Amino acid sequence: MSEAPVKPDLGALRIEAHKRGSQKAGKRIAIVLFVLLAALVAAGGVYAHMHQTPSVQVTTLDAPDTARPALLNASGYVTPQRRATVAAKITGRVTGVFFTEGMHVHKDFVLATLDDSDTQKALASAKADRNATQASIADLQVQLKNAQIQLHRAQELRAAGVQTQEALDNATMAENSLRAKIDYTRQQVLAADARVNEAQQTADNCIITAPFDGIIVSKDAQVGEMVSPISAGGGFTRTGIATIVDMASNEIEVDVNENYIARVKQGQQVTAVLDAYPDWKIPCRVRTIIPTADRQKATVEVRIAFDKLDPRILPDMGVKVAFLGEGEKQQDKAPQSVMVPQNAVRDDSGQKIVFLVKGDRVERHAVSVGPTNSAQTQILAGLTPGDTVVIAGPADLKDGEAVAVKH
Repeated sequence: MSEAPVKPDLGALRIEAHKRGSQKAGKRIAIVLFVLLAALVAAGGVYAHMHQTPSVQVTTLDAPDTARPALLNASGYVTPQRRATVAAKITGRVTGVFFTEGMHVHKDFVLATLDDSDTQKALASAKADRNATQASIADLQVQLKNAQIQLHRAQELRAAGVQTQEALDNATMAENSLRAKIDYTRQQVLAADARVNEAQQTADNCIITAPFDGIIVSKDAQVGEMVSPISAGGGFTRTGIATIVDMASNEIEVDVNENYIARVKQGQQVTAVLDAYPDWKIPCRVRTIIPTADRQKATVEVRIAFDKLDPRILPDMGVKVAFLGEGEKQQDKAPQSVMVPQNAVRDDSGQKIVFLVKGDRVERHAVSVGPTNSAQTQILAGLTPGDTVVIAGPADLKDGEAVAVKH
């Protein structure tokens, strides 16, 4: 007899009423604790933010160049007075190149050589012709000596009445003819010397040398290429070997509008600033004013010489110049002004102020402002060169507040 299957007691899964109440209370406590923890975290963040040291950006003020105000500004380029693209005088194939870019060379330094095989053969032929002509003079001189002996004999025989006048005349003509031949041959030797010199010059033209001391700035030909003083071969023929610049002759070339050229004088002091070194002010002087105007641009070219050359000054660099006027002589009567970025000046209830950084804190300073250009404001009073001024920082900075300088 088989046993009846056991049925599951679902009533055993029932949760008692007192147990259900205790679980709900536990959930409420967990929620309260979570809310309290979140509030503490938020309060800590607010406290840290309120007590965080503000960061500021600063700049140090430089003394302006007020001794000589600028009358006129212009821009131009550094250009050397002596710059040469060295080319060959003859057409030929390059057989040697003995320089590289940036190399300093002296006058007559051999830059390159051309194929001179044909030229050397022509020179040897000219010398051989000259030597052969020179040698024939010795033979003519021997003949002349013999003709002089015969002439002397004919003169004696004629004086003795033994020989006819015709024989004497023939002997005289032979002697004179040999003298003429010797003179003619000597002239031929001179002509042969000229041909030798011509061939030698052609051979010398196969050696290209530096015309002056300078630095190689461009290498324009390689071994195996054809060079020519004219572009006879199109794109396959070079017209130059190298470009040499005399760095000691560097100067500035600027174009000044003809409406303001009256402000420029010979020998006038100039301050130049290279685009490559914007913080470097270079003292210069006006060397010359080219006495002609450009009709198309309505400008006059002005050449400016550096008071002292520097290796950093390179040809074709961009440069900005300021033509200076006569020096101010009232510096003791007026306080020295400085220029600050516009965002360094703040407005506090109608009063202009700036914040200076002293150690790790800021100090509030009232200032008197002057003209303002596109980026800077002139401070007439309240600041001195060397002050460290806040140019960027919180809008609610306070006097004496600790700050962190951001670099």
